[in-house]
Amino acid sequence: MGIEIAVIGLVAVVVFIAKTFRIVPQQNAWVVERLGKYYETLGPGLHFIMPFLKRVAYKHSLKEIPLDVPSQVCITRDNTQLQVDGVLYFQVTDAKLASYGSSNYISAITQLAQTTLRSVIGKLELDKTFEERDIINAQIVASIDEAALNWGVKVLRYEIKDLTPPKEILHAMQSQITAEREKRALIAASEGKRQEQINLASGYRDSLIAKSEGEKQAAINQAEGQASAITTVAEATAKGIAYVAQAIENRAVRKLCS
Repeated sequence: MGIEIAVIGLVAVVVFIAKTFRIVPQQNAWVVERLGKYYETLGPGLHFIMPFLKRVAYKHSLKEIPLDVPSQVCITRDNTQLQVDGVLYFQVTDAKLASYGSSNYISAITQLAQTTLRSVIGKLELDKTFEERDIINAQIVASIDEAALNWGVKVLRYEIKDLTPPKEILHAMQSQITAEREKRALIAASEGKRQEQINLASGYRDSLIAKSEGEKQAAINQAEGQASAITTVAEATAKGIAYVAQAIENRAVRKLCS
């Protein structure tokens, strides 16, 4: 009987110590209530809590938390249905507000993300939803973050994972993409053929210019040769005439002297 009492006493002491001294891990915040009312928020480290008078009511992680937002159907401005899902990243910044600002801040954030997403996509046409993902993400974050301040939560970012249109719309989009690719291929081929024709014409023109320049230079050279030949003959003739004239003059002088 004495052993049983001792064991019960030992268990009571262990429970008392476990309830009295609490260790809060790093990047965590624990909310303490005293007699059912908020008392304080405990940071990382060893803390003393008076049993039965105080208790740890809520435990919050201060790390960045990824939250999957369930897939839902959204209707675009041009009345096209889209299956959309995403992931939301948030962080608890105020443990007290996270404990008492909402009965379930995770559920509140999820619901608000879904309603905001439907509202944002409803203002866009189908093509724009694929082109403006960053804008959609930013608008959702701004809208949720404003409301989440009352819940002690900071919304960091939102990312759309999938945008899935109906099968018939997806098939039409694929057909459009194929047509665009074929169009670009035809344009590229025609541009290549056009450039080829331009190159051939340019080469033919250059060859004609080179040929004409060659013929012109040949004619110039021939004319210059003929002119040079005429000049040479004229100079030789003039020298011959001068020589004959000089000989006649010398003969006449000799006759006068004799």
